[in-house]
Amino acid sequence: MHPRPAPEAGDYVPHLPTRQEPPPEHADRILDLIHAHPASERDPGPALAHRVLTRFTGPTDGDHDVHAIVITHAHLIGWIVSAALGAPAWTWTGLAPANAALTVIRYTPDRAPALLTYNDVCHLDADLRWTGFPPHLTP
Repeated sequence: MHPRPAPEAGDYVPHLPTRQEPPPEHADRILDLIHAHPASERDPGPALAHRVLTRFTGPTDGDHDVHAIVITHAHLIGWIVSAALGAPAWTWTGLAPANAALTVIRYTPDRAPALLTYNDVCHLDADLRWTGFPPHLTP
């Protein structure tokens, strides 16, 4: 396998929810999160996120297996996981992958995507398993 850069696997806001998408009690927090990002991360995000789903998700054509390793940022992992689970588009905002965490999704023809692993940090030494969460929420 030869690593190749993928511009669509960058750090950006993958979906710009409207006020009507999330439940009313969460809308202000979610919109504040979105607008805390500069326009350079918001404006190209939805088109790039669509390209990610097209390029890196779903079953392959033919009878061969494909294994893709995508090294990316938290927002995009949340977006891909939300899409795999068939969750509403805005739910990526509630997923907070840890630094260097592993997420594994299996796409099989004629089946729903299977989230095999999410936010797995067991490959890291304990002192590197920082999540950004307060201690009572740290795995």
